[in-house]
Amino acid sequence: MCWIPAEGWFIPMTMKRADRVSDLIKAELSDILLREVRDPRIGSITITDVKLTDDLKSAKIYFVRMGDDSRRSEAEEGLQKAAGFLRRELGRRLQLRFVPSISFIYDRSFEYGDRIDKLLSDVRREDSE
Repeated sequence: MCWIPAEGWFIPMTMKRADRVSDLIKAELSDILLREVRDPRIGSITITDVKLTDDLKSAKIYFVRMGDDSRRSEAEEGLQKAAGFLRRELGRRLQLRFVPSISFIYDRSFEYGDRIDKLLSDVRREDSE
């Protein structure tokens, strides 16, 4: 149960354990990438989401890196190369019984959003003419 002091009542916690752990992984992984990884290919990566299986054995980590496609593939290579180090650091920080295996996936939702934004501005421009 979760206490909401301003309202003075309890609400049930509906968040699954996998969701809570994935939030922790996202925060810790972002910190590790920012402070401890020295690979220049991973320099300006943002972790957008972590999807964890219910048994906590496997995590898909979604990331974005602004720039052209060649920089994205470099970042993907750098992340795959650093996966062992990142997993070990997550295990040290989170103190889980089992540290999930991690795989990195480029998050295309930002590209999709940019495309929709461009289409909407084209429609607005056509309407104003």
